[in-house]
Amino acid sequence: MREVQTKFARSLFASDIPSDWQLVTVGELLQGSEYGLNEPGDIEGDIPIVGMKNIEGGFVRFDDLGNVNRNGRDWSKLYLKAGDILLNRTNSPDLVGKVGIVREDTETVFASYLVRLIADRECVNPEFLNYWLNTSIAQKALKRLSTRAISQANINPTEFRKYCPVPLPNLPEQGRLAEVLRAWDDALQNASDLLSLKERRQSAFSRQYFLPCHVGGMPGLSGWSMFALEDLFAERTENGQSEDRLLSITMADGVIDRDKVGRKDTSTEDKSKYKLILPGDIGYNTMRMWQGVSGLSALRGIVSPAYTIVTPRTSLIDPAYAAHLFKSRRMIFDFERYSQGLTSDTWNLKYPAFSKIKIWLPPMETQKKHASVMEMATREIRLLRKQIEQYSVQKRGLMQKLLTGVWRVNGEVRDG
Repeated sequence: MREVQTKFARSLFASDIPSDWQLVTVGELLQGSEYGLNEPGDIEGDIPIVGMKNIEGGFVRFDDLGNVNRNGRDWSKLYLKAGDILLNRTNSPDLVGKVGIVREDTETVFASYLVRLIADRECVNPEFLNYWLNTSIAQKALKRLSTRAISQANINPTEFRKYCPVPLPNLPEQGRLAEVLRAWDDALQNASDLLSLKERRQSAFSRQYFLPCHVGGMPGLSGWSMFALEDLFAERTENGQSEDRLLSITMADGVIDRDKVGRKDTSTEDKSKYKLILPGDIGYNTMRMWQGVSGLSALRGIVSPAYTIVTPRTSLIDPAYAAHLFKSRRMIFDFERYSQGLTSDTWNLKYPAFSKIKIWLPPMETQKKHASVMEMATREIRLLRKQIEQYSVQKRGLMQKLLTGVWRVNGEVRDG
């Protein structure tokens, strides 16, 4: 096997690989590679097809597949098999180079903008190769090997095979490395499965509790009363003080400190027109309330004038109940229906339109009980998402150390 000594390959590594490893190119490790099918999608097609959206987290996912029509042709040679690796050769510059491995034999084909990589198992473990191609080093190489158009990037498979480097230990060590990383994948999958279960349970609670609130589709239940939102909420229009903390409102986390959003602050220095929000207020994105971007505040601060702030009349509606109600599917439908504007880019729900929406409300005791259940479900989901995020970050760091030989599975640790 020929070791790589190119300037391109060496420029990708911060330190040397172990002396008992080789630095080779992907092409040295493949039996072959091939393009997928260039066929139009057909909802009534008789064979499923994998597309770029089905490569996720280093794996090929077989849910939500498209279909194509075989029309009597034999495509069995293109069926995806366990150990096949798919490379997304054409996509946006940010997404080109996505790589995922197939974990079981299928009768599924793949699209033409994907390339199947067939590992030579006599010299490389397919799982090891897939893990390597998902490291930040390999992804940097793929981005640098891609050619750019206006909104698309393309990877030439020949150039990829010729230049993309792989640090290669012996086969037994490759297997041990893959086993360690597979354990992390199993933990991630278990957490993701549990998250899906919790999200489905929360959706069931939301339907049960909030569908009866919709005036147009449900009769009022015993003890329930009808209100317009103007009866339940007053708009807060005060401006904050210069010393007030800057807040933002997100879909997932509600009202949070602006510096936790993770995006650059593009607001102006002048915050004099920013709106005051107080604990117990509900803020919502005036331009995105039709998507449910709202949250109950536990903080005092200021938010952009793009938000609308409403204060619940707590004798009639429990603030926590209202916050969950505003994120329910049925309520979001009403928010969209009352939003004004010609297209979704210009839709807005200002307080005068918001105030006219009518809902049924249960007694306060029921509101508090439903809010408590929804809050518990939301808290569990938020913790699981954070856990998955932490697992993912830790796995990326572990991949970087293990697959460059900085950490060895035999316990050896190198400087680097």
